[in-house]
Amino acid sequence: MTGRRKVANLLALAVLAYLSRGPMHPYELSKTLRAHGDDRSIKFTHGSVYMVVEQLVKAGLIAEQETSREGQRPERTVYGITPQGRAELQDWLRDLVGTPRHEYPAFGSALSLVSALHPDVVVELLRQRLLLLEEQRAAAAALAEAATPHPLFLVEEVYRQGLLDAEIAFVHRFIEQITDPASGWGPMWAAFHDTE
Repeated sequence: MTGRRKVANLLALAVLAYLSRGPMHPYELSKTLRAHGDDRSIKFTHGSVYMVVEQLVKAGLIAEQETSREGQRPERTVYGITPQGRAELQDWLRDLVGTPRHEYPAFGSALSLVSALHPDVVVELLRQRLLLLEEQRAAAAALAEAATPHPLFLVEEVYRQGLLDAEIAFVHRFIEQITDPASGWGPMWAAFHDTE
């Protein structure tokens, strides 16, 4: 990574990537992000796209190309990526793809504190989670199978399926550890709560 990013959220990265294909106005960017399913990987609203566009303009990574008005509609400003923006896009993607980072998922945080719950409650919640994970896994698989674009444009869905598979396997093992009397986990954990 070459220093600190001028605009560091992933929506900005997505905007740079789409503008590297051609100039667009923010509303068109937002529609394109949704049409391509980027809302499954990046949290955004129409308003946040406009805000990120403003930040990227201030940082010199994109610039106004033209402003037009059709009939009674408001003016639309079309933005394009600058040479600095293209360099930032390339550097940022290289960094994200090549350098593993510790992320802070909510489930991992909950697991670090899970002993505050009784093991019977945890097993019930994990079984509930398994059902939801299986639904998500089936939906991701159906999306990947039904899609017509080149598989390269679905690589994040394949990644998501891999993460879901790993989490499903982990949850199954964790339930087994808690419920298997031979492991001693469940009884020891329950005894802790029973003495409170």
